[in-house]
Amino acid sequence: MIAKTYNPRDVEEKWYQYWIDNQLFKSVPDEREPYTIVIPPPNVTGVLHMGHMLNNTIQDVLIRKARMEGKNACWVPGTDHASIATEAKVVNMLKEQGIKKTDLTRDEFLRYAWEWKEKYGGIILKQLRKLGASCDWDRTRFTMEPDLYDSVIDVFIDLYQKGKIYRGVRMVNWDPQGLTAVSDEEVIMKEIQQKLVYIKYEVKGEGKMEKGSEGPSSTFITIATVRPETIMADSAICVNPNDERYRHLIGKQALIPLINRPIPIIADEYVTMDFGTGCLKVTPAHDPNDYELGIKHKLPVIDILNDNGTLNEKAQILVGKDRFAARKEIIALLEEAGHLEKTEEYKSNVGYSERTNAVIEPKLSLQWFLKMDQIAKPALENVMNDTIQLVPPKFKNMYRAWMENPHDWCISRQLWWGQQIPAFYLKDGTIIVAKNKREALRKAQREYQLFALTEQDLTQDEDVLDTWFSSWLWPITVFNGLKEPNNAEINYYYPTNDLVTGFDIIFFWVARMIMAGYEYRQERPFRNVYFTGMVRDKQGRKMSKQLGNSPDPLDLIEVFGADGVRTGMLFSSAAGNDLLFDEKLCEQGRNFNNKIWNAFRLVKGWTVDNEQRTTNNEQRSDALMAIQWFGARLNATLTEVEDHFSKFRISDALQSIYKLIWDDFCSQYLEMIKPAYDQEANGSLPIDAATYEATVGFFEQLLQLAHPFMPFITEEIWQQLGERETGASICVAPYPKAGEVDAQIIADFAILTEAVSTIRNLRSSKGLSPRIELPLAIRTETPDRYRPLEGLFAKLANVVDIQYVTEKAPGTPFLIKSDEFFVNVAGEVDEEAELAEARKELEYLTGFRDSVQKKLANEKFVANAKPDVVERERQKLADAEAKIKALEERVK
Repeated sequence: MIAKTYNPRDVEEKWYQYWIDNQLFKSVPDEREPYTIVIPPPNVTGVLHMGHMLNNTIQDVLIRKARMEGKNACWVPGTDHASIATEAKVVNMLKEQGIKKTDLTRDEFLRYAWEWKEKYGGIILKQLRKLGASCDWDRTRFTMEPDLYDSVIDVFIDLYQKGKIYRGVRMVNWDPQGLTAVSDEEVIMKEIQQKLVYIKYEVKGEGKMEKGSEGPSSTFITIATVRPETIMADSAICVNPNDERYRHLIGKQALIPLINRPIPIIADEYVTMDFGTGCLKVTPAHDPNDYELGIKHKLPVIDILNDNGTLNEKAQILVGKDRFAARKEIIALLEEAGHLEKTEEYKSNVGYSERTNAVIEPKLSLQWFLKMDQIAKPALENVMNDTIQLVPPKFKNMYRAWMENPHDWCISRQLWWGQQIPAFYLKDGTIIVAKNKREALRKAQREYQLFALTEQDLTQDEDVLDTWFSSWLWPITVFNGLKEPNNAEINYYYPTNDLVTGFDIIFFWVARMIMAGYEYRQERPFRNVYFTGMVRDKQGRKMSKQLGNSPDPLDLIEVFGADGVRTGMLFSSAAGNDLLFDEKLCEQGRNFNNKIWNAFRLVKGWTVDNEQRTTNNEQRSDALMAIQWFGARLNATLTEVEDHFSKFRISDALQSIYKLIWDDFCSQYLEMIKPAYDQEANGSLPIDAATYEATVGFFEQLLQLAHPFMPFITEEIWQQLGERETGASICVAPYPKAGEVDAQIIADFAILTEAVSTIRNLRSSKGLSPRIELPLAIRTETPDRYRPLEGLFAKLANVVDIQYVTEKAPGTPFLIKSDEFFVNVAGEVDEEAELAEARKELEYLTGFRDSVQKKLANEKFVANAKPDVVERERQKLADAEAKIKALEERVK
């Protein structure tokens, strides 16, 4: 007994377990063509969100299609250890137990971290199963597991020995709460309302400025800043050399208010004359741009902030105060001392730590860096020449802009959770880079002849490596390609085929994986990179917990089913474009599932008459025409879908499948071939076996075509449509291939469909019952085109006495292409109302025709528009004129 309605809850868990039990997602190297995707490893702290839903649905569509195409499909799952996020979670957990991180040794803390990971770290991967993700779960990797950990350490040592890694003091993004450097990707920019503070600096030797007095203009110079608490770190005041207001002050000195330290007034065209006062306070220790300016002008670097964001002794005043408390206090002190000119409300972008939400502090810090100038070159070249294709290609410009002059990568983090940097220090500061302390000792003894040295004389660097320094090796390390560079798996699966990720990590992950690929495999890591857009709410806002506009994906699956959510999201998710999410999309997806289920119930409810297999009756003739037409539509759509997939137009591919199933199969084909109703028996007549078998064959192909997008319902129906062997699955059924397309029958049926729709609308507009038979006349030069379709016309539109005429015939006319149809409703309608309606339509069409004529008379439009656009307008004009002519005759 088939259920009346489709219930995803009865289906999804059952079939997912079936796929797992039959190892349908498992991949091992064999003679088939490999198709490989590595998952962008979600943070081990993560739970499924809408971005994951979109990204992993697309990956699953690609991997399921490849599997059905007979390729050896391998989708490698895994998680990223996420140094900053995980450490913060563990610290908070310990705090709830009354334990401080500082009270623990490193090893004790790591034991707690591993316990936390084992308890919570697999949540997101389990949630992906609810979505239907067909990963090879036996291959699940973790960036901190022993083999991957060792590979990261080996790469650090290798790059250090090549001279590409160095230790030095550079400007970094500093998280004062997490007490670590963070990458640019982990800095979230927010527009914040701040105060722009105008501060007067006394110009030395130009006369004393009296308290409370403006004084002569030459006695002070005014700067505007949103960070008055950093004036004690100033090294200079900079003006534009072309600024007439300040040219006479260049080379003089100004005194920093409150501490009276003299600093030079310098000139550089970097300064914008029309921003603020046209004067810039230069604070090399606390601003990346000032730092570069300081290097250029050889200015001293004065760091007045501690790691936790409080002022240190170099500030001279407000020592120990938090930077934001100091900001408020210093404004009051400046006003009291007569150095505050004014304050203004000002909006500017401020960087926040993604993990702790602390305001990021640009800070000079002793860190480890990877030189990017040489390692980036092949990664730039091979994207620009399309060896690696970015989809959509618009991201190539963004990629090039960053890769042409990349900054050195700060790879160290001041944390305990992560791969500890394999650098060991002697007491005199000498650095020994080695895999472990024993190897470091041997190296020190061998290279420095320090034979009395013991392991106790060596101290390992406390820092760990940036999380990206492990994930940039992901396509290689998941196949153990660094520890065993010639193993069977890396040679078979690498390079992978497609990467699906967000464009926001194009530099931080994608570019670096490409660098690693050419550095360690001399080959690209993947052939194509498909960038998803950001999932936003229907108002265009980024989804966030704060706004409360991000639905829980698991709740959506509970309401709409996994297939409904998958198709709902993909209905409007063109590559690289943001998706404006609305639950109505999932509702549309659920409705699509229900439409397919109802078609299944209809087909399975028919009685099959095997005696009719070869009977050449009128109904069979109509069915044969319908079968030929739908076969042609199926082949045309398969060609279309394959083209969309080749261009990564995943949403367009789904739309084509949706229209084929909903419009052509369910709304048209099934109506054409369904058995007639037997009035005497009060039920449907049997369907002939040949038509039924053709219909089931079409249905199976449609299910196989739709399976990558909606795996659960397609498996459920496919299993019930025919007899299946034990362990059989639509997962590995062949993906349909396009045959020859009969364009003529598609064109003929397009007219049939439009005519039937028009006649049905005509009935509806005139309040006529569908059961009333209406005579139909067709004025055409090609009557043979319609004769084979007469039975379908009669069945679908309930028309009778179809005639072919050379002149106009009685009835309501309508035009399709160059042929005119007359539906005789004489005696059934109000002629006065008909005349009024015809005049109204004539008035509208005349206005429409005039607007198209005006557009085509515009020479600029004709010259600049694409030829197909102009041709469409001309076709609109021709159609309108033909309809106007027909309406004028009708009015007469």
